[in-house]
Amino acid sequence: MDARDRPGDLDLALAAALAGADLGLRYFARVQGLARDHKLDGSVVTEADLAVEERVREVLRAARPDDAFLGEETGELGAGLRRWVLDGIDGTLVFVEGDDRWQTLVALEEDGEVTVGVAIVPAQGQVWYAARGRGAWVADVDEGRVTGARRLRVGPPPGSLRSARTAVLPPVAMLPERYRGEVDRLVAAIEVADWRAHGALLVAAGELDLAVQVGGRVWDYAPLSLIVTEAGGVFGGDDGQPHPVTGTGVFAVDGTTAEAARGVLGKSRRPGNV
Repeated sequence: MDARDRPGDLDLALAAALAGADLGLRYFARVQGLARDHKLDGSVVTEADLAVEERVREVLRAARPDDAFLGEETGELGAGLRRWVLDGIDGTLVFVEGDDRWQTLVALEEDGEVTVGVAIVPAQGQVWYAARGRGAWVADVDEGRVTGARRLRVGPPPGSLRSARTAVLPPVAMLPERYRGEVDRLVAAIEVADWRAHGALLVAAGELDLAVQVGGRVWDYAPLSLIVTEAGGVFGGDDGQPHPVTGTGVFAVDGTTAEAARGVLGKSRRPGNV
């Protein structure tokens, strides 16, 4: 492919996410019949997870054959300063229950910094995306086309952590036992909000003030972290560390709210102000 004909990285990420979403919806239509396995960490996996991730990577590799890749199911491929980070079905726990909140995630790292992030929620017909320095957006998906893009912006900070509109992910009722301790402390200090899409996306949209996800890895957080920060919010791990984050991720409208949440989670380097 001539370099002059190559799509930009954001356009390519959107095209790959749309291709993955189309395949994911086909699996979702027959999700009750899909065989379910468990990985070593106890998380659920289906053939859809692998197939969708492979489809996304196929689209990206066709246009960027020299780039590296990291996928939750497909592992690492290649090496270099440019790496695509993929999760074909993020939210398999809700996917297998026929819940429409699952998403397909695509991010581009350049020299360790996330520069492009896409989160498509296929069953809801929406795609959320950002490019570093260019803002964050949400748009509708209509027959494979992205239409009606709207700029994302976080809302004003809440008066206190207690009043923060907060999402906990995975859903509290589905949390593995090993995360109960930290989440129970947080739930006791906040009002848990319902979420129609991943809580990080709703923070970026100004619908929530805080989202806390436990058990995440780089592929879960990379695109969402950019979408939130480009919308004016903050992201970090449970000790405030920036990308890449493994374990607990905190998305918030501002640093004060994020730090208060970390204090309650019991892992902050500085005392939290609840």
